[in-house]
Amino acid sequence: MNETSRWCSPACAISGTERAKVASDSAWQNRRVATSARILGIDPGLNRTGWGVIESVAGRLVCVDAGVIRVPAGELPDRLATILAELQAVIAGTRPTRASVEKVFVNVNPQSTLLLGQARGAAICAAVTAGLPVREHTALQVKQAVVGYGKAGKEQVQMMVMRLLGLATLPQADAADALACAVCDLHADRLLAAGGPLLSAASRNRRSRSAWRSRGARLAG
Repeated sequence: MNETSRWCSPACAISGTERAKVASDSAWQNRRVATSARILGIDPGLNRTGWGVIESVAGRLVCVDAGVIRVPAGELPDRLATILAELQAVIAGTRPTRASVEKVFVNVNPQSTLLLGQARGAAICAAVTAGLPVREHTALQVKQAVVGYGKAGKEQVQMMVMRLLGLATLPQADAADALACAVCDLHADRLLAAGGPLLSAASRNRRSRSAWRSRGARLAG
């Protein structure tokens, strides 16, 4: 079993870093409370795959668990199998109701993009075979939802995730990205429930610029 770093809110009574089996029967993993959704966020990667599980409790975001799957070097099929098996263990231990995965962006290196896509496929398969609905979000949408700025840096994402979820320590970057993806997914839920359009950050920015241009034209007239 790979070494996994974990963070959670004070409500879960666990903090810091520990070496533990992902699917252990810890009491906090089996804690069930009234919640609208329990979301597994995944930040796929062939070397490190971040994951994080959050839920909304009485309108407050709570981190159930989060960590990083460190994939050992080896043949590609074996590495993909590790991602699949580890995420299956995470799902069995944390029992999310759905999953949220970051979309692949087109890298300047086509080979890197291809490998990332395969890691992402293994992550999606882990969720789908467990019967979980899967939603996808772009990195721009995730950063917009968490930080309010679509081009925010990793450090900004880490800091905002720690604040939003009330974490005792700053989460590792890959785990923070996964938690941010889950937060974005929950944010999308609230927009849909309110009857608002689910727009990408780019779409919102285009609408905002258009509104300002229209306002400027009216003032000039």
